[in-house]
Amino acid sequence: MPPNIHLLTTTITTILLLLPPHSAAPHPQFHEAPAFRNGKSCSPPHNNSTTVHIAMTLDYSTPYLRGSIAAVLSVLQHSTCPENTVFHFLANPHHHPNLRKTIASTFPYLQFHLYTFNPATVNHLISSSIRRALDQPLNYARIYLADLLPPFVTRIIYLDSDLIVVDDIAGLWKINLNSRVLGAPEYCHANFSHYFTAEFWSNPFFAATFKNRKPCYFNTGVMVIDLIKWRKQGFTQKLEYWMRIQKRYRIYELGSLPPFLLVFAGNVEGVEHRWNQHGLGGDNLEGLCRDLHPGPVSLLHWSGKGKPWLRLDAKRACTLDNLWAPYDLFRHESLFSDT
Repeated sequence: MPPNIHLLTTTITTILLLLPPHSAAPHPQFHEAPAFRNGKSCSPPHNNSTTVHIAMTLDYSTPYLRGSIAAVLSVLQHSTCPENTVFHFLANPHHHPNLRKTIASTFPYLQFHLYTFNPATVNHLISSSIRRALDQPLNYARIYLADLLPPFVTRIIYLDSDLIVVDDIAGLWKINLNSRVLGAPEYCHANFSHYFTAEFWSNPFFAATFKNRKPCYFNTGVMVIDLIKWRKQGFTQKLEYWMRIQKRYRIYELGSLPPFLLVFAGNVEGVEHRWNQHGLGGDNLEGLCRDLHPGPVSLLHWSGKGKPWLRLDAKRACTLDNLWAPYDLFRHESLFSDT
């Protein structure tokens, strides 16, 4: 071997040996949250009649975990009875050890349960949408809440990972669903036809889905669900039915939202708009800055492409992103690394 080639090979080998292995990459680090305690008016913790149950997904492999941590902190910080709040987290089983360690170290006093959501449950039903992030299996985990959570959980608040709560979550928990299975803020001024393709509306069988219903758009990132009625009426299977239709006929373009619209729109118990000031992440393609809708605010939701943690890190924050920042417990590597 020529001397120059030998020298180059030796140099490359030395560099590779000095590089840390992929497995040694640092895990996301979070500051420990304060301990939040019940007010004097609260019932004792573990009283099932006053427990608020919240479901969320956790993805250890993406920056969405940072959003989830911020959302949990916001709920606890604004709750009158934070010790009466129980979180039910759905996650890929491979992530459970790291997630359990992260949650326990960030929220040492949190009541939580970690459930296995196997991506294989839904992979075969997912169709590509207008944005790759919308196609991830965890986006569909909310469809399986009634199957994954134990029977004693009869009502659940589902929350997305890109939001913060700035009010007592008990106000949302206590809404009357009346005879409905699902409650959420509705937006009847939105053009409902835009959520489905021309092929959908031109097919008499599909278009008849909304016959005798007055469908309105609602965002599935904030929902109150009666799990007893859901289980009895088989809503998981009804949602899967439309996902199979989508695989064959391509009747929509927007991820996990349209199946919920197909099954529930027109049969949703309306909730005050204050509980989902959504769209703060802009649309699903550009993600431009947006303002709040008129009216009071109890929950801010960065649905859309633009996420506050990404824009803040890039020094290109929208004005409202600064409202999310105080709940960010993420420890930037440059602040805690010795290297």
